[in-house]
Amino acid sequence: MEFMASLVNILALISEACRSAEKLPAALITGGVVEAAAAIFVGVFKAPGGIFQHHGKAPFYLYYGITGGVAIFGFAEAWAGFWVSGDLNGRRAVGKTILWVSILPLVLVAALGGFVFMT
Repeated sequence: MEFMASLVNILALISEACRSAEKLPAALITGGVVEAAAAIFVGVFKAPGGIFQHHGKAPFYLYYGITGGVAIFGFAEAWAGFWVSGDLNGRRAVGKTILWVSILPLVLVAALGGFVFMT
Protein backbone atom coordinates (compact mmCIF):
# COMPACT_ATOMS: atom_id res chain seq x y z
CA MET A 1 0.00 0.00 0.00
CA GLU A 2 2.95 2.33 0.56
CA PHE A 3 3.91 2.08 -3.11
CA MET A 4 0.44 3.20 -4.20
CA ALA A 5 0.58 6.15 -1.82
CA SER A 6 3.95 7.24 -3.17
CA LEU A 7 2.71 6.85 -6.76
CA VAL A 8 -0.28 9.07 -5.97
CA ASN A 9 2.08 11.64 -4.45
CA ILE A 10 4.21 11.62 -7.61
CA LEU A 11 1.15 12.10 -9.80
CA ALA A 12 -0.02 14.95 -7.57
CA LEU A 13 3.42 16.56 -7.89
CA ILE A 14 3.24 16.34 -11.69
CA SER A 15 -0.21 17.93 -11.79
CA GLU A 16 0.91 20.72 -9.43
CA ALA A 17 3.96 21.35 -11.63
CA CYS A 18 1.71 22.37 -14.49
CA ARG A 19 0.40 25.23 -12.34
CA SER A 20 3.48 26.19 -10.36
CA ALA A 21 6.90 26.82 -11.87
CA GLU A 22 8.68 26.12 -8.58
CA LYS A 23 7.53 22.50 -8.57
CA LEU A 24 8.47 21.80 -12.19
CA PRO A 25 12.09 20.67 -11.60
CA ALA A 26 11.05 18.31 -8.81
CA ALA A 27 8.32 16.81 -11.00
CA LEU A 28 10.73 16.32 -13.90
CA ILE A 29 13.40 14.71 -11.75
CA THR A 30 11.00 12.46 -9.85
CA GLY A 31 9.00 11.50 -12.93
CA GLY A 32 12.15 10.76 -14.93
CA VAL A 33 13.70 8.57 -12.26
CA VAL A 34 10.46 6.62 -11.73
CA GLU A 35 10.00 6.21 -15.48
CA ALA A 36 13.55 4.97 -15.98
CA ALA A 37 13.31 2.61 -13.00
CA ALA A 38 10.02 1.16 -14.25
CA ALA A 39 11.46 0.63 -17.73
CA ILE A 40 14.57 -1.09 -16.38
CA PHE A 41 12.44 -3.21 -14.07
CA VAL A 42 10.20 -4.31 -16.96
CA GLY A 43 13.17 -4.99 -19.23
CA VAL A 44 14.99 -7.10 -16.67
CA PHE A 45 12.24 -8.92 -14.80
CA LYS A 46 9.37 -9.30 -17.28
CA ALA A 47 9.85 -11.54 -20.28
CA PRO A 48 8.36 -10.43 -23.60
CA GLY A 49 4.87 -11.78 -24.09
CA GLY A 50 1.87 -11.49 -26.36
CA ILE A 51 2.68 -10.11 -29.78
CA PHE A 52 6.40 -10.11 -28.96
CA GLN A 53 6.47 -13.94 -29.00
CA HIS A 54 6.39 -16.36 -31.91
CA HIS A 55 6.77 -13.70 -34.60
CA GLY A 56 10.50 -13.82 -35.19
CA LYS A 57 13.35 -11.85 -33.74
CA ALA A 58 12.20 -8.33 -34.71
CA PRO A 59 9.40 -8.00 -32.11
CA PHE A 60 11.71 -9.47 -29.48
CA TYR A 61 14.31 -6.78 -30.18
CA LEU A 62 11.55 -4.16 -30.39
CA TYR A 63 10.44 -5.02 -26.86
CA TYR A 64 13.89 -4.42 -25.44
CA GLY A 65 14.37 -1.40 -27.68
CA ILE A 66 11.22 0.18 -26.28
CA THR A 67 12.20 -0.49 -22.67
CA GLY A 68 15.74 0.78 -23.29
CA GLY A 69 14.47 3.88 -25.07
CA VAL A 70 12.05 4.68 -22.26
CA ALA A 71 14.83 4.24 -19.69
CA ILE A 72 17.06 6.64 -21.63
CA PHE A 73 14.19 9.11 -21.95
CA GLY A 74 13.57 8.87 -18.20
CA PHE A 75 17.18 9.72 -17.43
CA ALA A 76 17.04 12.58 -19.95
CA GLU A 77 13.88 13.86 -18.28
CA ALA A 78 15.58 13.81 -14.89
CA TRP A 79 18.57 15.67 -16.36
CA ALA A 80 16.16 18.21 -17.86
CA GLY A 81 14.77 18.79 -14.38
CA PHE A 82 18.22 19.81 -13.17
CA TRP A 83 18.68 21.95 -16.29
CA VAL A 84 15.32 23.72 -15.84
CA SER A 85 16.15 24.51 -12.22
CA GLY A 86 19.10 26.63 -13.41
CA ASP A 87 16.82 29.26 -15.05
CA LEU A 88 13.25 28.56 -14.00
CA ASN A 89 11.58 31.47 -15.76
CA GLY A 90 13.43 31.12 -19.05
CA ARG A 91 13.18 27.33 -19.34
CA ARG A 92 9.68 26.76 -17.97
CA ALA A 93 8.09 26.17 -21.37
CA VAL A 94 10.68 23.55 -22.29
CA GLY A 95 10.22 21.81 -18.95
CA LYS A 96 6.44 21.71 -19.26
CA THR A 97 6.73 20.34 -22.80
CA ILE A 98 9.06 17.57 -21.63
CA LEU A 99 6.68 16.81 -18.77
CA TRP A 100 3.75 16.45 -21.17
CA VAL A 101 5.73 14.36 -23.66
CA SER A 102 6.81 12.03 -20.84
CA ILE A 103 3.26 10.71 -20.59
CA LEU A 104 3.70 8.58 -23.74
CA PRO A 105 6.76 6.62 -22.52
CA LEU A 106 5.06 6.09 -19.17
CA VAL A 107 2.02 4.64 -20.95
CA LEU A 108 4.31 2.39 -23.03
CA VAL A 109 5.94 0.96 -19.92
CA ALA A 110 2.56 0.47 -18.30
CA ALA A 111 1.28 -1.29 -21.41
CA LEU A 112 4.28 -3.61 -21.48
CA GLY A 113 3.49 -4.70 -17.95
CA GLY A 114 5.29 -2.29 -15.69
CA PHE A 115 2.35 -1.95 -13.32
CA VAL A 116 1.51 -5.63 -13.08
CA PHE A 117 3.91 -5.87 -10.17
CA MET A 118 2.04 -3.26 -8.14
CA THR A 119 -0.48 -5.72 -6.71
